[in-house]
Parts: sequence; structure tokens; C-alpha cells
Amino acid sequence: MEIQPIKTEEDYDAALEEIDRLWGTPEGTLDGDRLDVLLVLVEHYESKHHPIDPPDPIEAIKFRMEQMNLSRKDLEPLIGSRGRVSEVFNRRRALSLPMIRRLHKSLHIPLESLVREPEYAANKKLKATPYRASSCQVKPRSLGSDRKP
Repeated sequence: MEIQPIKTEEDYDAALEEIDRLWGTPEGTLDGDRLDVLLVLVEHYESKHHPIDPPDPIEAIKFRMEQMNLSRKDLEPLIGSRGRVSEVFNRRRALSLPMIRRLHKSLHIPLESLVREPEYAANKKLKATPYRASSCQVKPRSLGSDRKP
């Protein structure tokens, strides 16, 4: 196989077959260099034609909990009370920015997974948390309302 840019699915399939054939060849050899180039070409093609979206935030948290053998109780310092954790997991409350920061820092969940709009947010109106912009608006005071005309 001659190395060339991958432009079609047929080129992509041929490159994958060649990678399978070359897999395990020593670095620094002609076949090893060929393998390295093919891997770069395939990675570029896949990122362009087969992108993988980050997971839903709740699914990312559940996955990390399973990996770290954590319970919902373990998330209370990061999300809030037991009720707040339940609301987040039942998709009745969105993650706030401070929650996202704590989850990222403590559990090392990628930010792009946590800040992604959850699947349910497009169809449902979520409760605002104290840190959401919609609940942090300042109400204007009427000036002079306590004065007599």
C-alpha cells in the first residue's frame, strides 16, 4: 500500500487493514515508520469524519463514580446535600459552575464533559441553582418610593 491522504471510507478501511498488518513492528524500521504515518493519517480522518462527542455530564459522573468505587454520599461535599445530589442525578437540577469546578478538581472529570449541555436540558426547564445566572439577577430598587411628593 502506498501512503497517501485518506479521503474516502475505502481509503480509511485500507489504512486500517495496513495498520493491523504492521501492528507490533519495531520503531525505527521502515515498517515502524510507515505504521506511525498511517496512525496519524487515520487519527486525522477519524477526528474529521467520525468525531466523538463528550459524554453527558451525569453519565460522566456515574462512570467516574464506578471507576473510583464512590457512592452518592461521597458526592455530597462536591454537589451539596443528599437532596441536591438526587436532583442532579434525576436530571431535575443542572450542575452549577462551583459544582463543575469541584467535580473536575476532585474527580478529574474533563471540563468539556461537565459543561456540555445535558440531554434533558433542551426539553425541560430545570430548577435554577443559587449560582445560575438566571437566579443571580439584581432587582432594581425604585428610587424615591419611600419619599413623600
